[in-house]
Amino acid sequence: MAANVLQLYRSLSGKPLGRWLFSQLVCLKAPYFGSISPRIVSLAPGRGEATIAHRRRVSNHLGTVHAIALCNLAEFVGGLTCDISIPASMRWIPRGMSVEYLKKATGTMRAVATPGFAPHEANAGYELPVQVEVSDPGGEVVFRARIAMWVSPRRA
Repeated sequence: MAANVLQLYRSLSGKPLGRWLFSQLVCLKAPYFGSISPRIVSLAPGRGEATIAHRRRVSNHLGTVHAIALCNLAEFVGGLTCDISIPASMRWIPRGMSVEYLKKATGTMRAVATPGFAPHEANAGYELPVQVEVSDPGGEVVFRARIAMWVSPRRA
């Protein structure tokens, strides 16, 4: 699946509305992400970048981007980055996420995900930490997440 996701992204990303369409297809596969309308900016093994626009449906009572919308953005980009970074013989699932809310989040949020180390093939499962930093339009980090991805061999 990892190769297929990356292949699909590469085939669409250079076309008009291609990254938007790719993001929509991910939301069709995992519908809950549609609640934040994420947009992939770039995706490559070892690094993914996505955004969400600040609008009413992702806002809290303070008028800032809701904490859980930031968590959803982190899981969206972190999961895609993990998926295309691990060997095709491996699969992944998130096991947990720790987060830090650093300041009020306003404006379009930009999330960058990077694995903690180069994923590798293994006979047994291992934890791959994926770091996600979310910045505001001024480039200030407003949120950090560490997603514990469990990477294990695919079943035969």
